[in-house]
Amino acid sequence: MNYKILARKWRPKNFSEVIGQDYIIKTIKNSFILNKIHQSWIFCGTRGIGKTTIARLLAQVLNCSDRKEERACHICSNCQDITNNCFPDISEIDAASKTKVEEIKEILETAQYMPIKGKFKIYIIDEIHMLSKYSFNALLKILEEPPKHVKFILLTTEINKLPDTIISRCIFFHLKLINYLDIKQHLKKILKLEKIDFESSALKIISEYSNGSIRDALNLTEQIILFSNQNITKKLTLNMLGMLDKHYALKIIISVFKKNAVKIINLLNYLYDENINLEQVLIKILKIFYDIAILKKIPQNNDKNIFSKYKNQIFKISTQITYEELQNYYKIILHGKKILYLFPSIKMGIEITLLNLLHSVKNKLIF
Repeated sequence: MNYKILARKWRPKNFSEVIGQDYIIKTIKNSFILNKIHQSWIFCGTRGIGKTTIARLLAQVLNCSDRKEERACHICSNCQDITNNCFPDISEIDAASKTKVEEIKEILETAQYMPIKGKFKIYIIDEIHMLSKYSFNALLKILEEPPKHVKFILLTTEINKLPDTIISRCIFFHLKLINYLDIKQHLKKILKLEKIDFESSALKIISEYSNGSIRDALNLTEQIILFSNQNITKKLTLNMLGMLDKHYALKIIISVFKKNAVKIINLLNYLYDENINLEQVLIKILKIFYDIAILKKIPQNNDKNIFSKYKNQIFKISTQITYEELQNYYKIILHGKKILYLFPSIKMGIEITLLNLLHSVKNKLIF
């Protein structure tokens, strides 16, 4: 069974397929169009946003024997070997396991020799920040005056750990987190091609939960495909992630504003039985208070043409409480979230926090 995980199967094959890093891709494309290709590159950013992918695409285009400006042909023997990870002139090095200066020197000694098959010898060094001080010094020596046939592509998640002397000799790119809307659109495209049923609201949850990482989003999608038997729904997605639906969190808030302590406990008991991540309760309440605050301070954000039960209910709340009261409610929940670990159990901490919130409400709200 030759199964490929989604993150590998749908890895971009050209720069045009990379999502969320437009200015970086444009700069790289222009460097090929203008034939001004730097000797060393640094790609910095959190996990799963495209550092290694862009590095490999860059290496492939540099060594394609029949490239058209910034596009590799994917047909020549060089491209085929690179795709199959057997190209002799591209070395991928994990700096986390090659921290000794002797190991780096041994690697860099090979840089003096001409390429075996391609135009350039390319060194892709991942987790470059893990190198020792002496290893950085060895690398700096060759970065100052590298042979014309050598290119370095350095990858890191912690740019602050790189010496300024290294950074100053490279073109530096900081990859940004990918917008959840771009991730959602990408997932939608992949699932349609994979012929898997899905609810758009489920993809929105996955996209937001992945925190800007396309790889995390694809891995979560693969997990929910298996969990849902290829029918991705909002309910199953929330269940798998242990997340709380904002509409249910709003029910808890409304019970607080109605001063109905019994209803609050009953609502929470249901969540305990459903194996919801309990910290999600306070997090969702904070997000709802944020929505109410924005509605109070920027009422023009409330598009009356877009009706939903959720918007209607938070609008009612916003008209019955002052901004100062809302600030106080927010502080109570935020404080409760900070000290949850001090309670004998998270369950007890959430209940006390919500009862404190109920106690601070002066008048019952009308719904």
